[in-house]
Amino acid sequence: MSRLFLLFVVFITGFSAITPAQADVRVLTSIKPLQLIAAAVQDGIAVPEVLLPPGASPHNYALRPSDVRRVQDVDLLYWIGPDMETFLPRVLAGRTKASVPVQSLPGMHLRTFTASSAHHDDDDDDEHDHDHRPGSVDAHLWLSTVNARVIAAKMAADLSEADPANAARYDSNVKAFDARLDALDAKIKQRVAGITDKKYFVFHEAFDYFEEAYGLKHAGVFAVSHEVQPGAQHVAAMRARLAEYGKTCVFSEPPLRPKLADTLSAGLPVKLAELDGLGGYTPATAQGYEHVLSKLADDLAGCLESL
Repeated sequence: MSRLFLLFVVFITGFSAITPAQADVRVLTSIKPLQLIAAAVQDGIAVPEVLLPPGASPHNYALRPSDVRRVQDVDLLYWIGPDMETFLPRVLAGRTKASVPVQSLPGMHLRTFTASSAHHDDDDDDEHDHDHRPGSVDAHLWLSTVNARVIAAKMAADLSEADPANAARYDSNVKAFDARLDALDAKIKQRVAGITDKKYFVFHEAFDYFEEAYGLKHAGVFAVSHEVQPGAQHVAAMRARLAEYGKTCVFSEPPLRPKLADTLSAGLPVKLAELDGLGGYTPATAQGYEHVLSKLADDLAGCLESL
């Protein structure tokens, strides 16, 4: 009996040596939207990690020592690129494993800020709208389902190479994601069909990809600094512009509403609301990405329909 058991152990050990166990692949994304796309690809296999906590700005996040260790340790890292996470290139320079700036992927649809994009309703020397200068890349690219599909396909290819035992699952997850995005596009187009002729204002030019896809357009951008508020003359000019439009919505982004919002809207038929393009608190599930875009459509339409 002991000899048979020994032979069985030797057989199993030898078999394991030539048949690798499922790879334990750690995936880290810089921001929540990329984590949600990765979650769709890894559905049923693993849950990807995200670097930035909810509410943190991807433009100027301050990495902690523990963040730097995570960046160095994970197997696959996905970020938007140097036009978004300006804090990452220096840290990634010391990383030896794969790092993918998704804005550089073949097939990505990239927008650039135009001269009109730079004409915000604030001081000309104010650089608080994250340096959205003419010709620079609009890095809020995850709000395009076209780009989400490209990113998901790249993630699936990378994961299949690192974890071939689950390659078929990654492939089927991407196909399911594509099908859900087809349905999402149709759903959002129907949801916003009645507001495509309505104008609104934002505090950050972050939604151009979403607007382009679904026939929407903001009327202006009130780019402001949390540290330095515009002078009385500029506030008066902003209020005058809002007054010209009459009933309209002004959207800020969570977690903070600019103090200027209440000043601008006081006494005007203006509604203040939020648009969350990052979905910071969205659970990392296979349907998380669709939830973020669906909520954008609902929040936009909800405010503009109520005017």
